[in-house]
Amino acid sequence: MMLNIDELRFDENGLIPAIVVDALSKKVLTLAYMNRESLLITMEKQLTCFWSRSRQELWLKGETSGNYQHVVSITADCDGDALVVMVEKDGPACHLGTDSCFTRPVWESGTLSEYSLDSLMDLLRGRKEQLPEGSYTTYLFQKGLDKILKKVGEECTEVIIAGKAEDKKETVYEIADLTYHVMVLMTQLGISLEDVRRELKSRHVIDHKVKQEKMAGDNMK
Repeated sequence: MMLNIDELRFDENGLIPAIVVDALSKKVLTLAYMNRESLLITMEKQLTCFWSRSRQELWLKGETSGNYQHVVSITADCDGDALVVMVEKDGPACHLGTDSCFTRPVWESGTLSEYSLDSLMDLLRGRKEQLPEGSYTTYLFQKGLDKILKKVGEECTEVIIAGKAEDKKETVYEIADLTYHVMVLMTQLGISLEDVRRELKSRHVIDHKVKQEKMAGDNMK
């Protein structure tokens, strides 16, 4: 059930914090504030609109930079006093030109570590640019496209063998190897994870449409 905007709890200044998240990568992009009017504009235009506390005026993200944020969904927390806004962005979220406003580490655990495909892709890009000695990834980039393609082919075969044997543990291991080498190939060719996510999303939309058409056809029989 959709929450009514009147059920939200704006603060004494009429504002509510809005955490903006990339709908494709799930990366936190920025923290901004909305008032009732900017929230209504956001829902009407399906573009993020905020209230600028420094300028004391409405602010449609991307109006001057072109870096619009197309709204996928808006979700309130359990108390109704904070929002998560899922978006697909046209460009950097930060006014400094970075993908996210959150780029300055404050503290890191000495025992726990963050991991994601995005962080792995960042590591691979760094290896390609710096080519540190002793790195297997450096070796692949130095050998070039043919070597990378050969490794992708070999890992595909290993996945097929493990899958055919119905060995779950080994299949997971080989899929991880294949994923790594495919991402090396992506880095070599300048393909981003966002490129792949967008392609998968476009197929999901097509598949959903075909499913709806099939259901409609079945109902007519």
